[in-house]
Amino acid sequence: MGHKWNDKTKLRGKAKGEDCQVRVPGVCNFNAETTVLAHLGGAGMGTKNHDIQGAWCCSSCHDTIDGRGSTQFTKPELTLMHLEGIMRTIEALLKREIIEIKVNK
Repeated sequence: MGHKWNDKTKLRGKAKGEDCQVRVPGVCNFNAETTVLAHLGGAGMGTKNHDIQGAWCCSSCHDTIDGRGSTQFTKPELTLMHLEGIMRTIEALLKREIIEIKVNK
């Protein structure tokens, strides 16, 4: 079974105006005008992971998961919140038919 993502889809541009899907408690500003696609780390210096590995994320949550804001949460807890946000973002993209999953025979 394989997955084929449409690489031509500009997922970053779909984030503005969307609700934050990361939702760090006590941090999230719930301001959809500040929402960006926040990529999961680990791609290497100066590179980003594929857009499918990103969550719609408000500016406050983005600062926090990237280590630019103070928080009571540990790095593993923030990573889990980010991953949960990625899953919610993927679900929203699938429901809106912005992305699709093709299963090879």
